[in-house]
Amino acid sequence: MTKTLIAIPSFGMVHADFWESFTNLIKPEGTSYTNVRDTLINESRNIIAANAIKGGFDRVLWLDSDMKFAPDTLLRLAQDMDENNLDYVSGMYFTRRPPIKPCFFKDLWWQKKDDGTIDTGSEFFFDYPEGLTECAGSGFGVCLTTVDLLKRVGDTFGAPFSPLDGMGEDVSFCWRVIQIGAKMYVDTRIKCGHIGDFEYNEEAYKFLGLKPGKDKE
Repeated sequence: MTKTLIAIPSFGMVHADFWESFTNLIKPEGTSYTNVRDTLINESRNIIAANAIKGGFDRVLWLDSDMKFAPDTLLRLAQDMDENNLDYVSGMYFTRRPPIKPCFFKDLWWQKKDDGTIDTGSEFFFDYPEGLTECAGSGFGVCLTTVDLLKRVGDTFGAPFSPLDGMGEDVSFCWRVIQIGAKMYVDTRIKCGHIGDFEYNEEAYKFLGLKPGKDKE
């Protein structure tokens, strides 16, 4: 039996649409959940990662409290992981502020230069194919990781989600995954919504999204 911990870092109350998605989520035998709140998100993620390792879990499903997702989301992410021997697979979702962009990347970089300044950035994956696709990382809105990956990143870098200068905690984790030679994937068939002024999803992206050719920040 695979032991999966569902992790919901938050600052307190969660959105009603998220709670409906979470309540309807199919949770196989061996699934537990935890909500670490009232602290910084990077600290919440580090606490959850440490607890998952200590608790003998096999996987962590990371869910942000402003996301919507289908009831079979965990089953489908787990199937991707089982069938392809993956350590990391994300559902597909988009930023919740115009211009809308995919929350997964073709490229990701961070480097401290000789003069002490930081060169950091990402290239968004605008021309994504349909299906399971290797990427350079993603947000952690709806993301399944193995606990083994969390441990390997932690063994190399210390707290796995401590933010690098100029990077959020989730993208910092992805950069560290790249450094240890592990691979990350997004399944663009697992379509999720990002709760904002309205539900930011693939349909909204097609109408309001940032156009290819302006895909770097």
